Amino acid sequence: MTNCLLAIETSCDDTSAAVLCNGKVLSNVVASQLEHESWGGVVPELAARAHLANIEMVVKEALKQADVSLQIVSAIAFTQGPGLLGSLLIGSSFAKSLALGLGIPLMAVNHMEAHILAHFIDEPRPEFPFLCLTVSGGHTQLVVVNNYNQMEVIGETLDDAVGEAFDKIGKMMGLGFPAGYKIDKLAHQGNPLAFSFPIYEVGELNFSFSGIKTAFLYFVRDKSMEWIEANLADLCASIQHTLVGLLMKKVLKAMEKTGLHQLAIAGGVSANMGLRKRLEDEAQKRNWKVFVPDFQYCTDNAGMVAMAAWFKFQHKEFAGLQAAPNPRLKIGEVQA
Repeated sequence: MTNCLLAIETSCDDTSAAVLCNGKVLSNVVASQLEHESWGGVVPELAARAHLANIEMVVKEALKQADVSLQIVSAIAFTQGPGLLGSLLIGSSFAKSLALGLGIPLMAVNHMEAHILAHFIDEPRPEFPFLCLTVSGGHTQLVVVNNYNQMEVIGETLDDAVGEAFDKIGKMMGLGFPAGYKIDKLAHQGNPLAFSFPIYEVGELNFSFSGIKTAFLYFVRDKSMEWIEANLADLCASIQHTLVGLLMKKVLKAMEKTGLHQLAIAGGVSANMGLRKRLEDEAQKRNWKVFVPDFQYCTDNAGMVAMAAWFKFQHKEFAGLQAAPNPRLKIGEVQA
């Protein structure tokens, strides 16, 4: 018997839909919103309006690519949180309407848990338990993953997320928004030891990036744009070396403290090649197994939501129509 799920992701500024049948993702369609670039960051109201304009088209395309009709879909999944309230409302309302109209179950998915469970979409897959470093524009967390529904946050940022730090520092160098992938690309052309920036300790496994951001601001504020442009590759290499170095310092402590030997990375910043290289180097030295999702499942996407929902579907963990979006939903929280 074929069980197909339709998943919808609208937590921030990407409208996405995916179709999963019997545990295999058959389509994963993402419509990115470019209108935020000129504003230097995501504007919540614009994001919600763009979701409203894109969602029907994206869902239809996901069904078309999967060659699946809406009439054979067994259940609908949506991102409940965390995220932008207006964006979450668009996705949840659309999903609820479809589920009600088709008379099929609904599943509410935690966005952060979905990032972690994206590792089960393709081979190789980690085995429970494992440690996951989740790094994105909104979150930086160390999570012990004991099962699909048993996760414990053992460390997290106390201020900026690492992706946010990349973007804000990139704006200081005139790289626009988003800047993380631009810094990563330029970093490969520069000297990572050209400039040094301080790392601030805030506890054994917690992170702080605001101090690094402020130190960088003080460093460049009396420099001309001509000087910044002339030293751009070295600046990017040095700040990436600092940020990745802080992440790796905490990962090493967490792996030692937990005694785990499997490490996964998730979230948009897991696409950063500097971070991937450092992880691979440490894995070889320490005999770790490292898992990184395919690039399309690193950034916000419905494929990961579908995978998280598949675990729920198998255990009949359905949500009611009263399941409300929660912008501050945390790992381990369940809201029916």
